[in-house]
Amino acid sequence: MPSQPTIDIALDGAVRSIGAGTTGTALFERNREIVAMRVDGEPWDLSRVIPAGASVEPIMIDSEDGLNILRHSATHVMAQAVQEMFPDVNLGIGPFITDGFYYDFGGIDAVTPELLHDIEKRMKRIVKEGQTFRRRDITEAEGRAELADQPYKLELITTKGAGADATAGVEVGESGLTVYDNVRRNGEVAWKDLCRGPHLPSTRLIGQGFALTKSSSAYWRGDQHGDSMQRIYGTAWASKEDLRAYQERLREAERRDHRRLGAELDLFSFPEEVGPGLVVFHPKGGVLRHEIESHVVRRHKEAGFDLVHTPEISKGGLFHTSGHLPYYADTMFPPMLVDEDRDAEGRTTRAGQEYYLKAMNCPMHNLIFRSRGRSYRELPMRLFEMGRDYRYEKSGVVHGLTRMRGFTQDDSHTYCTPEQAPDEIGRQIDFFISILSDFGLTDFTLELSTRDEGAGRDKFIGSDADWAAATSVLERACASSGLEVVPDPGGAAFYGPKVSVQVKDAIGRTWQMSTIQYDFNQPERFGLEYTAPDGSRRRPVMIHSAKFGALERFIGILVEHYAGAFPAWLAPVQARLVPVAEAFDDYCQSVAERLRAAGVRAEVDLSDDRFGKKIRNAAKEKIPFTLIAGGEDAEAGAVSFRYRDGHQENGIPVAEAVAHIADVVERRVNDPAGERIAPAPERPGE
Repeated sequence: MPSQPTIDIALDGAVRSIGAGTTGTALFERNREIVAMRVDGEPWDLSRVIPAGASVEPIMIDSEDGLNILRHSATHVMAQAVQEMFPDVNLGIGPFITDGFYYDFGGIDAVTPELLHDIEKRMKRIVKEGQTFRRRDITEAEGRAELADQPYKLELITTKGAGADATAGVEVGESGLTVYDNVRRNGEVAWKDLCRGPHLPSTRLIGQGFALTKSSSAYWRGDQHGDSMQRIYGTAWASKEDLRAYQERLREAERRDHRRLGAELDLFSFPEEVGPGLVVFHPKGGVLRHEIESHVVRRHKEAGFDLVHTPEISKGGLFHTSGHLPYYADTMFPPMLVDEDRDAEGRTTRAGQEYYLKAMNCPMHNLIFRSRGRSYRELPMRLFEMGRDYRYEKSGVVHGLTRMRGFTQDDSHTYCTPEQAPDEIGRQIDFFISILSDFGLTDFTLELSTRDEGAGRDKFIGSDADWAAATSVLERACASSGLEVVPDPGGAAFYGPKVSVQVKDAIGRTWQMSTIQYDFNQPERFGLEYTAPDGSRRRPVMIHSAKFGALERFIGILVEHYAGAFPAWLAPVQARLVPVAEAFDDYCQSVAERLRAAGVRAEVDLSDDRFGKKIRNAAKEKIPFTLIAGGEDAEAGAVSFRYRDGHQENGIPVAEAVAHIADVVERRVNDPAGERIAPAPERPGE
């Protein structure tokens, strides 16, 4: 019997000979945790035949790629369950998303919690049935015939997803059309969908680690003028235990929600009378905001930035010059027509001009640079502003402090020579990290956003050479930082590539914080120049950077990171004196005065509440230092410390208490353990 011909492949980088026609299923049959494979960089179903010379890597179910495949497979199961219950439903798009998935459905009523439960029950039956996902290549004609009763699928076949939001990529792509059949064990096709894949080998691998979470209204292709649809969300994980851990994280996130804590701690509010996406800071929130802003301003001064201030409104022509209006008109508030004069008959005698609320600060900073001649000796020139900006975010995306229409951008623009740019960018990345660390954030990665080199390339301006040079500078700066770098192809600003700092909070969520952008376009558009050493006129490089992105957003993140229990240096009230009885009010007042003299924000609870209620109120308001005083304390000139965790230290001399609290505040201690006063035997001087 002739031997089976063999081919060579690279498996995890090592050359290996396998039989011609070997599938991923056969290659990885001994490891059930492998649910797909990456072939020459592209994710493939295990059922596909591996070609000669291919580079092959396994995809584990608990990896990022594996979880995405798991979630997309769960999406198909959900859509199958919905169509079994509503045969006339129109199927939309069903992508995986961060931690989950969704699918859009047309032609069904609003989804109730009861219906959500019923859909999930039906999904469990499909999962248990062990249907296989089988891939088929089809032509456009075949797709039209098979999906003739699905108008949204027909549209995607016609357009190949062009003009749709990015999620259309799960259905169609440039490489052709494929359909995935959900096949029962008897060979019967239970359901099918237009899809690029890949998928799990079997629905059984979805297991018990999934759940449907919510539903909402949506628009076809994300266009508010398109058809209204019902979107059903779910989550899926590699195990039931992982699902439960995720659900607990959600509950914890809900407990930390800055909107709820902002109201409970009396920090800020969002009055309807003011409008969506606009915040009002209350006295305590005002203190928090001031402390953050003051610290950031001080750090910028120390780092060699010059403070500037610019108006919140300007002529529209400025934003045409910068190039922002053509790109961001939809997210800028409509113009105001001013300086128009009319006669008694209503005829225009002087044409008005359009003014816009500024959505960004960079055009005005360019005008500051251009206000007089500049020499190379002045560079780098670093301008910094806490600029108040306004963007017309759609009401559906406005979310507390983290997505707003009015916000304060800690914005800086550095003008430097091309030779100075690499060091300046590296320096600023280090600066970002140090500022964020000041606030107790310590887990960082970098994201490098570059130009889309495919179909979306037209939205980026500038020459290939400029983009290549700018990208190379940012790549080198990222590499020298020592931090993990995550690529983000296509995520650049229209005028240049950018680096963003990604930060993990106390419960493991990732937030995009600081950004730095290399801009070779704005200097050209504004005609910015400096005199070089040889007397020639040259264009500077412009570097955009923001440490928080928006001050308000950062406050929201800090509220959730600390669950409202801010470090003492940021807390609106740093110490509260609680007298055991009214007789000790004056003593507590005297201690509070000493604390205030030492720069501590201190107050005395003189309310009519009982002592126990006062203690509970301090705990509820997350006061860092609650100082209790009764008869023994007054006689000894002491106070008792009660910390936020309920621990108590008694009989601390007032001078020692004041010195300790002032020291904790001055050193900007972020670790709660560092707020503790040393036990008596360990106190210095004893």
